[in-house]
Amino acid sequence: MPPDDHATYEAGTGVQETQFAAIPDEAEPASGHPQNPPIQNQHTHSKNKGLAHSTYGSIDGPANESSTGRDTIPNAPKTVASPRALAPDLLRGLLMVLQAVDHCSVSQGAWRHGVALESEQDGTIVNKWNDPVPWTARMLTHLCAPGFMFLLGMGVVYFGRSRGKLGWSPWQMLRHFAIRAFALIAVNELLFTLPFGRGRILILNIVLLALAVNYFLAGLLWLGINASEPVLSTLLQSSFHASSDDVVEQPLLQDESRPSSAKSFSTWSMRCSWHIHNAILLAIAIITIAWNQWLSPHHGHCPLDVPPGYSGPTRPNNTNLGPWFDFWFLNVNYKLVLSPFPPLAWLSPAILGLFYGRILLSRKWKAYTINAANAAFGVFLMLLFVLTRLLHFGNLSEDCLRMPEQLAAPERNQYLASFRSFFYIIKYPPSFSYVVFTMSINFLLLAFFGALPERFARRIPTLLTFGQSALFFYIVHLMLYFGMGHLLKIWFGHELDYIDPMTGKPAVGTEGKPAVMWLTWLLGLAILWPLCKWYGRFKSTKGVNSVWRFF
Repeated sequence: MPPDDHATYEAGTGVQETQFAAIPDEAEPASGHPQNPPIQNQHTHSKNKGLAHSTYGSIDGPANESSTGRDTIPNAPKTVASPRALAPDLLRGLLMVLQAVDHCSVSQGAWRHGVALESEQDGTIVNKWNDPVPWTARMLTHLCAPGFMFLLGMGVVYFGRSRGKLGWSPWQMLRHFAIRAFALIAVNELLFTLPFGRGRILILNIVLLALAVNYFLAGLLWLGINASEPVLSTLLQSSFHASSDDVVEQPLLQDESRPSSAKSFSTWSMRCSWHIHNAILLAIAIITIAWNQWLSPHHGHCPLDVPPGYSGPTRPNNTNLGPWFDFWFLNVNYKLVLSPFPPLAWLSPAILGLFYGRILLSRKWKAYTINAANAAFGVFLMLLFVLTRLLHFGNLSEDCLRMPEQLAAPERNQYLASFRSFFYIIKYPPSFSYVVFTMSINFLLLAFFGALPERFARRIPTLLTFGQSALFFYIVHLMLYFGMGHLLKIWFGHELDYIDPMTGKPAVGTEGKPAVMWLTWLLGLAILWPLCKWYGRFKSTKGVNSVWRFF
């Protein structure tokens, strides 16, 4: 899975450059629009450093306004430049390291790519689990794709606020979102489709294309909310002024719970507009994951009338709406197009990131409050996941488990037949149960990293370095691991008992030689660490509009 880009602190301006999952941090400019409060600063040092390294909101100070960006609750305090919050960078760095396990194993054919011997795909029957080590590795790497998309959406909010304070207009931001999305698509085609497709594939979407589309859509949605939020606030104020005349004529009918002055109602209307737009974002996040279930050609079920012992897809993975529609919502494998990451199927975590970013920037938050909220939301999502197992909804894998434990008790809930059955989730496209399970773990990790003392957090080997050079890491690590994998197949490879989906021929790999796989993974990280440190220093010398900051 590819990374969400990072942010680097820009000395002298107090602005961090947001890439795809950045947490920018900048000083609050003076002056602004009284109706449109500023997006507050991301974090400040906690007064109690024993609790955590930083808070995510602003510090106390006089109210101030920003010319663009309305992600705060009204009358929030002025912000100042502060150090970057570490938890999102640490999470991103961990996801990069886990992602490297997945790609290292695939590059050299170390094991089958999945928790079962068949892909975790909608409507696919599975009848044999992968070995314990590959199963565990795959479950851990499941966290990467939704985690990157979530950080992408979160970064859009911070980017919009930082550029608004630099005086960027909405059209400048839209242009920037479009250029960056196009740059990602170009990187995908030049560095991955051409060498890996080998002329047989024109579009190879191994996630960068989905990231590009969702980055642009998240940016577009943020701009739309940024524009419509004050409009709704103004409409609410107009409604108040119209009704206040009636209150004056009939004072005994006045509602004591309503604001008693124009000033207080202005604040109340902005708060209402902010909450309404957050509710809309949350609804969109739910809809955009639910449509993976609604649009499934299999309706999330496998047929029962298949021959015993069969494993694999049960129906063609397409709709009657045509290949162009299917490309955006379903995994497709056409003659010239291979796309296991349909862009709109992965939009929901990015929208959740927008929602989360707006909450973080709405006011001053203490570190322990954010950490407790992250942990509580992680537990809530895990409970939702348990319900998907017990109540059979949002799984995209109903009646698809045909392991011995299911065959021994066919009337029993298939997810309760074994430990591994309970955690079997569909990634292609992501099911509701997949998203809530993986995001539960990601929120718990955010809470864990946020609770670490800063001095300790900064000493965790490689994570901050990788987390702050994520797209650079992604591009280099794929070339590095697949280059090493090609050599390792020559030196240690042997023919395997399945077909390589890229070549259509029997696969070749190092399966059965786990030491080769893990030593290669560690060697790759050791090579990537100094490269990412160098690139981080190099990029910090570039201006906010430099193309190098895209990576």
